[in-house]
Amino acid sequence: MAIEIERKFLIKSNIFKKESYKKTYIKQGFLNSHRERTVRIRITDEAAFITVKGISNSSGTSRYEWEKEINIKDAQKLLILCEETVIEKNRFLVKNEKHIFEVDEFLGQNKGLIIAEIELSNENETFKKPDWLGKEVTGIVKYYNSTLSKHPFTNW
Repeated sequence: MAIEIERKFLIKSNIFKKESYKKTYIKQGFLNSHRERTVRIRITDEAAFITVKGISNSSGTSRYEWEKEINIKDAQKLLILCEETVIEKNRFLVKNEKHIFEVDEFLGQNKGLIIAEIELSNENETFKKPDWLGKEVTGIVKYYNSTLSKHPFTNW
């Protein structure tokens, strides 16, 4: 189990697409989306994972995360057991100096929402903010994937 430290931002423009070096389709659902813990099933173009995440700290930047790769066929079966909306998105990876932004362009019931995440080594680590990076939404629960599965962006 490891501590995940990340910050989330909305996006001001699609320039990130030109700067990205990889695009991956992701389909994910939640077996459990309790406030204190989530259990996620994720299938990408290449692999599948089960992930358990703990409650975020008060700033929303840190939480425990455990992840294990699983068989794609098993993951497809587990998606059937997931809660409500299954999330679909395209993830773009964008190198930014020594960091990588993961930019998620949501599809389906969350179409129109684009969120960038950056993982940091500590909560106070500084990083260069690209011009396309918008308002910070770190710790705002409505932007969590587990919340988007219950309250999709198109219903806001």
